[in-house]
Amino acid sequence: MARTLYVGNLPWATKAEDLQEHFAAHGEVLSSRVITDRETGRSRGFGFVEVNDGDAEAMIAALNGSELDGRVITVNEAKPREQQ
Repeated sequence: MARTLYVGNLPWATKAEDLQEHFAAHGEVLSSRVITDRETGRSRGFGFVEVNDGDAEAMIAALNGSELDGRVITVNEAKPREQQ
């Protein structure tokens, strides 16, 4: 089973591959994505990482408040998307 982690305060230049590499040191990463603005294509400064359920808590504990390319990132479990 997989869980999705929210990652906030990302540096603007961060790519999905950077997120995957940063998290892979602490467990299995199934996928990663950085959210971008539809019009400009520029990063919105946050993203999501899908990880194995068994690795999620350890990743949150290890990476919340850690530094990625000079910025302190926020990592917590993503909240389900609300229906519109």
